[in-house]
Amino acid sequence: MFAERMNRIGRIALAGGTMGLVLLASGCTGNGGYTKEHASVAKQKMSIMKAATEWDMARQAFLAGDLDKAISKVDASMTYNDQVPKSHVLKGRILLEQGDIGPALESLRTAEAIDPEFVDAHYYLGIVHERLGKLEEAYAEFALASELDGYNPDYAVAAAEMLVDLGRMGEAEAYLDNGPSFEHHPGVRQTLGHIAMMQNDPEMAVSLFEQARLLAPSDDVVLEDLIRAQLATSRFREAELNLSGMLSETEHESRRDLQHMRAQCLMQLDRPVEARQTYFSLTKDQAGQADVEAWIGLGNVSYVLSDARSLRRSASRVVALAPERHEGYSLTALWFRHQSDNQSALESARDAISAAPNDASLIAFEGMLLMEMGKLGEARQSLASASNLEPTNQTFRQLLGDVDELISSGGGVFATEEPTTAD
Repeated sequence: MFAERMNRIGRIALAGGTMGLVLLASGCTGNGGYTKEHASVAKQKMSIMKAATEWDMARQAFLAGDLDKAISKVDASMTYNDQVPKSHVLKGRILLEQGDIGPALESLRTAEAIDPEFVDAHYYLGIVHERLGKLEEAYAEFALASELDGYNPDYAVAAAEMLVDLGRMGEAEAYLDNGPSFEHHPGVRQTLGHIAMMQNDPEMAVSLFEQARLLAPSDDVVLEDLIRAQLATSRFREAELNLSGMLSETEHESRRDLQHMRAQCLMQLDRPVEARQTYFSLTKDQAGQADVEAWIGLGNVSYVLSDARSLRRSASRVVALAPERHEGYSLTALWFRHQSDNQSALESARDAISAAPNDASLIAFEGMLLMEMGKLGEARQSLASASNLEPTNQTFRQLLGDVDELISSGGGVFATEEPTTAD
């Protein structure tokens, strides 16, 4: 009985052992398959993480200006996963920054092929086409980017700027006016301001730039646009205030263009002494020695202030720097007139007219000198020519009337010839 029970236990144990082996073998096979699948997924996840890490380092290097490291890291990113469109876009941007436009275009087109609706691919394709001078293609890419992301005004602004460059101003204006949420975007207001300036509507431009300024109060580019529009609309007080504010900031205090504009405002605001000081500052350094506009400005303000020494110095400098321009001869004529040497002034005025034969103001100045010299016939001819060039100029018409009155009243006792009738 005991022996039989032991045999039965042995058979059970043997059967159990066999089954255990079978189960063990089966269990090993099943777990191995799962392990391989799990390992594959884990490997894929690890590749994605590594690709993302390398891409992030590439982007940081790109933003820091280290283009060699950026291109190395983005290539490393794509060795782990080359089907990420943003990686190809980043590489395209790096190559574009390096001046490799062909390879940049190829990278961006690869990104577009991977995902035809990837907005950044179209936006930077637009930039590449713009660099290549293909404005229609650039517009098409920017417009597509705007269509794919209609609530990002930057894409619409880029498209509108291409329309402006293509000479399609009205279309550009309508494009921005019809945006879904563009009313309160400073870039849109600013671009519309540029369009208004190009359409010779500086009053509208001032309004648009003021709106942009309210939306982006710390954007100095918008402020500069506003200043130029204020100058174009004779808002010299507002422009001077804004210019003074900009020039008080460290990053702008040495900007010559802003100083030039402020000096012009000061002249218009009847503050010539301050304007002269600004022009002195502009002409005293090495760059100022060759700054023709600064010397012209100094000459003009010196004449207003009867500063003969500075006027003569400015006139000589302008003639030396720009003998093809009329301003140096005009300033010389003013200096001679200040010295009561009208004959020499007349000769210099005629040199100025030779350099700018259609400048009505110069021709009128010639007429004034001739009037002062008593040569009323010649004076009338010059003043009539100036008035014909600018028929709406009331000053020229008044001078012409004055000389006619002198002639008719016998006031031309110093005249050396008969009056000449202009066409």
